[in-house]
Amino acid sequence: MRSITRSASVVLVALACTSCTFESPLAPALDVEHTTFASSLGIDLTTMTKTASGLYYQNVTVGAGAPTAAGNHVTVHYSGYLANGTEFDSSIGKTPFGFTLGAEQVIKGWDEGMLGVRVGGTRKLVIPSELAYGGGSVGAIPPNSVLVFTVQLISIP
Repeated sequence: MRSITRSASVVLVALACTSCTFESPLAPALDVEHTTFASSLGIDLTTMTKTASGLYYQNVTVGAGAPTAAGNHVTVHYSGYLANGTEFDSSIGKTPFGFTLGAEQVIKGWDEGMLGVRVGGTRKLVIPSELAYGGGSVGAIPPNSVLVFTVQLISIP
């Protein structure tokens, strides 16, 4: 009888734990369409282009010359914001940031969102958490955050 009770207890504990996730994120991921953006960000998803991955982008200023392509080393100035309008990072007034497009040196949303930009162009990116940091937190960026960036392409060396 004791082994039946013990077996039943083990089964009940196992069933109870199947719904437990020890690495569950603090907040559920929001899809971009259900995110409330601070008015200061000027986000109107209806005027932006949506990609198959869920990234939204808009050319604020169209630059000149050849468009960027995967493999190009690009130099940019950027400002990054949480959906509530809080700026979490910026290169403005600092050294511009350089990276190789498509080489996974930046978040997926940048690798995708900066394709086709011309030198001098500024693009606004609305990046779902899956293309940013997902369930992880980085500095002032909470888990599952939708991010907004304004990125100006300075050069394609």
